[in-house]
Amino acid sequence: MSISIRKGPEKAHAEPNVVPLCDVLLVLLIIFMVVTPLVQKGVDVRLPAAMNATNMPDNPEVVVYLKKDGTIYLNSDKVTNLEALQGMLEEEFLTVTEKKLYLKADGELPYGTLIDLYEKIRAAGIENIAIITERRTEKG
Repeated sequence: MSISIRKGPEKAHAEPNVVPLCDVLLVLLIIFMVVTPLVQKGVDVRLPAAMNATNMPDNPEVVVYLKKDGTIYLNSDKVTNLEALQGMLEEEFLTVTEKKLYLKADGELPYGTLIDLYEKIRAAGIENIAIITERRTEKG
């Protein structure tokens, strides 16, 4: 806060100095701009594109990720093999309220790998499966 004192009949005049406040706000803005992309939910998977894609909810309870290299994740936990996935899914679905599984698989995976995964999911007793894709912007 700055104070200017003048001689004469005028009183002291106080003005707030907003420059430090602006500096702090700009630093916070830069921090949020850098950190926001790093706070990605889930596992990084390159999804295939589809014209009639629907959006996944913000906080799904059960998500299975299948990466291009064949690595499987249940929510954020790495799964060692398909047999372990079946047991983990059966255990996970005992406590969830929404009995729906969201599947995010890499678009370059072989079809047979997806079928093997799908069979294990169905063997765990899960019938409501949503396959997540990116929205295709143009027809082609």
